[in-house]
Amino acid sequence: MAFSLNRIMLIGHLGKDCETRFTTGNVSVTNFTLATTHSYKDKNGNWKDETTWHNVVSFSLSDYMKENLKKGKKFYVEGRLTKRDYTDKDGNKKYFTEVISERLLPLEGTAGSSTEESRASATEATPEITPENNEDLPF
Repeated sequence: MAFSLNRIMLIGHLGKDCETRFTTGNVSVTNFTLATTHSYKDKNGNWKDETTWHNVVSFSLSDYMKENLKKGKKFYVEGRLTKRDYTDKDGNKKYFTEVISERLLPLEGTAGSSTEESRASATEATPEITPENNEDLPF
């Protein structure tokens, strides 16, 4: 058996609110687009931004997660790439590359708090290691 790997990790912003539908087996299918931006210098030395839009499909998301998938929010998406095709009503073959998400994490704080506030409170709870109190370290 040959070894293969199909893994993608993205951090980006949602292009619009998610859309959810249900299959005949009552499984929720949530679709959204995620924008990632790559910056580079052109031949004149000017910075340019290139945005790539990714179609993301998630299955059986919680209601909480679906409520947070709003336009402009920043998310981490991990999953696998897949390609599908169909024939439209005019007989033209259409191809789509999609990310099937297996892990989805919001990268912004919940309503009423910012990511910076969340990080600050997490750092406050961690004791600072100073030269005076390092005798408990295992190394």
